[in-house]
Amino acid sequence: MELAKITMRGQITIPIGIRRRLGVKDGDKVVFIEENGRVVIENAAMIALKTAQDAFTGEAERLDIKTEQDVVDLVKEVRREVWEERHADNA
Repeated sequence: MELAKITMRGQITIPIGIRRRLGVKDGDKVVFIEENGRVVIENAAMIALKTAQDAFTGEAERLDIKTEQDVVDLVKEVRREVWEERHADNA
């Protein structure tokens, strides 16, 4: 268990052991989440990454992406479509 004191301005210093466990350093952001009547502190970047991963769940199967080459081909196709959209007025 770690202990931190709250300043008059509502600030705390997160103990080094907790910062290491969270994987945060100077300038990083943390998020406070209420779960079952408790407040949990998490690394905000990791929460954002997990949210993005969850949003993409099933997309590879939906798009029939099975290999790295499939990803490369999809990126090329999207870039071509964007280029054509941007240059449609010049044709």
